[in-house]
Amino acid sequence: MDPNNRGPEEYGHDDAGTSRSNAFEHEGGGPSRQRPPRDPLTPDFAHHTPALARTARLVTGDYLLTVNPVDGSEIETCPPAERPGRPQKRTAAGRAEVERAARPPVPPGPTLPPLPLLERQDERERLVRLLARGRSVRLTGPAGSGRTRLLDLVAEDCGDLAPDGVVRLSGFHRTPDELLHELFHAVYDAPEQRPERDALLEYVREIGAVVVLDDIEFGGAGLDELLDATPECAFVVGAAPDVPAPSADSAVEEVFLSGLERAGGVDIIERTVGRALTEEEANWAGDLWFESEGLPLRFVQAGALLRRRDQLRAGASAVDEFGVFEDALPADAPLDIEAGDDVPLPSLGEAAAPAPLLASRLSSSARATLRLAVALGGEVPHQAHLPALVGDTHADAALGELASCGLVSPVGARYRLAAGVLQQLEAAGYGDDDGGARALTAAQHYAWWAGHPSVTPERVCAEADAVLAALGVLVPETTAPAEGEECVSVRLARTAAPAFAAGLHWSAWERALRFGAEAARLAGEVSEQAYFHHELGVLALCGGQFDRSRAELETAIGLRSALAEKHGTVSGRRALALVADRTGTAPGLGATAGEEVPDARYEESQSPPGGVPAALPGAAPPPSGDTSTVVVHRALSGPVSKAHRAGIRGLARRNLVAAGAGALLAAVLGTVVTLGATSSNDANTPSDQVGVNPSASQGLDDGSLGADQPKSDTGGGDTGAATSRPTNPGPDGTYGTSDDPTPPSSGTHRPSASPSGTRGSGGGSGPSPRPSSPKPPTKSSTPPSTPSASPSKSASPSPTGTPSSSPSDSSSPATSTSASGPASSAPASSGAPAPASSPASTPQSGSSGPVM
Repeated sequence: MDPNNRGPEEYGHDDAGTSRSNAFEHEGGGPSRQRPPRDPLTPDFAHHTPALARTARLVTGDYLLTVNPVDGSEIETCPPAERPGRPQKRTAAGRAEVERAARPPVPPGPTLPPLPLLERQDERERLVRLLARGRSVRLTGPAGSGRTRLLDLVAEDCGDLAPDGVVRLSGFHRTPDELLHELFHAVYDAPEQRPERDALLEYVREIGAVVVLDDIEFGGAGLDELLDATPECAFVVGAAPDVPAPSADSAVEEVFLSGLERAGGVDIIERTVGRALTEEEANWAGDLWFESEGLPLRFVQAGALLRRRDQLRAGASAVDEFGVFEDALPADAPLDIEAGDDVPLPSLGEAAAPAPLLASRLSSSARATLRLAVALGGEVPHQAHLPALVGDTHADAALGELASCGLVSPVGARYRLAAGVLQQLEAAGYGDDDGGARALTAAQHYAWWAGHPSVTPERVCAEADAVLAALGVLVPETTAPAEGEECVSVRLARTAAPAFAAGLHWSAWERALRFGAEAARLAGEVSEQAYFHHELGVLALCGGQFDRSRAELETAIGLRSALAEKHGTVSGRRALALVADRTGTAPGLGATAGEEVPDARYEESQSPPGGVPAALPGAAPPPSGDTSTVVVHRALSGPVSKAHRAGIRGLARRNLVAAGAGALLAAVLGTVVTLGATSSNDANTPSDQVGVNPSASQGLDDGSLGADQPKSDTGGGDTGAATSRPTNPGPDGTYGTSDDPTPPSSGTHRPSASPSGTRGSGGGSGPSPRPSSPKPPTKSSTPPSTPSASPSKSASPSPTGTPSSSPSDSSSPATSTSASGPASSAPASSGAPAPASSPASTPQSGSSGPVM
């Protein structure tokens, strides 16, 4: 869509003077708001409907990525219905279209015919022979040696050698992984798809093509990785001498380019000027050949100097008569030179660094283009952008002027300043005046252009180097904007980054995001900073860098939570949950599955969060020697509680087995300690009084070993013993038998829920291990005065009412408790004297419970 032409009604350009009535008015809700009448003389100043945000859906590995330039990209596991099929290779027509897009555009305006390749025929034939045998070659030559031109001719000669044809790639600012992705998309027709590493290697392994890779910046292990991943491809790699060489065990042939002979240099100058050289000019060319070491680029620039000299010798008469060269001549050109006057040749120093002299004799638009390129670090924008950036409607022809002078050279599908030109122009002062202002102008233009709905992501990716160069100049100088203004660097990164992501140029996407995050931090725009961190987290997640992704996403969520941005926060939490799912950890924690979460542990000796539970009414207080531990569930709050629950769910099986073994070992050790504590040299040791009949059991829920309860004699069993459950606490806080229901007169004793504290005739029993809910007193089925006799030989209790004053009662072994449960004291032997009950514990006739 042309932004200067009016579109249909859906773009906000309706022909009616007022808008249609609102549906709210027809429903009786009130009058609708109408637009004011539009002035037909100023239609472009009317309010337009904002364009919808341009989103894109990409499949990268197992993820479905939705590039959202508003709230941040959404990433989720790709549903089966959304998974694309296996990509197919391009046809011959498709490969031709890709190859045409990889070439630099032809500059507009009159240009010189391409120069023939001189003194390179031997190297050309050798390269073709090696590639025909499937060998990979590295062509090494300095900048300006004609390396790119030679590679173009070799590519034309090898068009029918491989089944997948010839693939042209640029190694300028590229890594091996990026080159593999570009090779994949050059051969396979896979739009909106970026395969993961394993799938990428599988696809490129099936590619059989001649790959022409120029301006590579890596060697050694990186080059070996690239060659090993593509065994069916033959590479011809163009590199500068300072690039690391291939490894020693790689099967890469080396071909070196040297300088031209003197005759070859003179021939290039004559073809550039368009005439034969005079003797003086030939001698001058010989001196230049000796100084330049025969580099072809230097002879092209020298021919441009002689051509400009011929234009000056033409004099000002042509300008006065026709006016056709007025724009071509520089402002400081000596117009008083008449036709036929002699113009001195440039000095050898000027010929060695000809860029300032050539620039002074170019048109004003060409000089402005050079200043812009110097401000962008050598990047020359596309010719379609030059009229807007320079301010001249015919500035697109400036690229042709620069190319004919040898001031620019092709790099991939675009142009850059030729080797040495940037340094020469900076020394001449081209980068001192208003370099930041030119970069700001370029950033404002690219920010508008990259966000326009008619610009495709592929076109934005083609201008990635110029866009990133503008960001590199502006971001370090970013400051907080004034009120009502916006930060240009943040806006440029905000609009260009989603286009880079949708165009699958992810290296440029990452650089733009990092530039944007830094610019937003310097400008104080927290919302934009959160967006860039979110995108960096999503990008790291797509690349399998989970730790970096978690850090970036948590930063973005924190910033957006502070700003109460609901949609962005939800998007970040979803991505963070996906990271946790991939790593097997809870969101926000770095522990992996099966590891112990340190924050979720607590020591048993610590008090529970709610404090120590109060004793229930009627329950006996625990004795001072009780060391039992009450395990209370600890409810953690906040993210730690969620992490604890997630950590419990993610425990490995080996941890559960270890935990069970530890619990069993603790129970065994507790039992051993209990038995050791209850052992004594007393004559009433329980070990000497064990009989064949079962002893009284403890309760089922008090941590005992679960012995069976003996049956009562009321049911027709043994008539010599009557066993009943305790109903009354004794003077030491334990329960007596049913024959002693009366509580002691001094002190208040709460009943215990544990029935294990029964007191036999041989002595007192130990305290209850832990309190529980009280049980109501029960009425004994045996008369109080009836003595209870046991048929067991090991325990013959005497009647509870018999008084006894034996001092050995106080020395009876106490019951020891442990984590595995208390152990009750065993009954005394039949030969031991029965203790006498105190008057306070004498049972009363007809009493059914303790006396309060």
